Amino acid sequence: QVQLVESGGGLVQAGGSLRLSCVVSGGYFSTYVLAWFRQAPEKGRDFVAGITWSGDSTYYSNSVKGRFTISRDSANNTVYLQMNSLKPEDTAVYYCAARRVVKSNYEYWGQGTQVTVSS
Repeated sequence: QVQLVESGGGLVQAGGSLRLSCVVSGGYFSTYVLAWFRQAPEKGRDFVAGITWSGDSTYYSNSVKGRFTISRDSANNTVYLQMNSLKPEDTAVYYCAARRVVKSNYEYWGQGTQVTVSS
């Protein structure tokens, strides 16, 4: 069974940085796309960034492009989200998600990690 476990959230001042980690297990991830989503209070869950397990392709929302970087360490089955120049509007619960390449919807989700950016 596929499992995703996030860590690395916390409280940071505006302009600061955080790195989120997502350890994945239970699947043959070479055929997967991994992604980060976020959900702010009273808002929907939004796509932040995605990466193919090969690392050949990365995807970013316009709101984080140039500030966030997604990467993966295939040897340790871990996906990272490096977040720089954080803004108060980045405050949200961040979720790691996975889907098989042939699927359009994300099939597996982590439990989420809180990121709070103070002004």
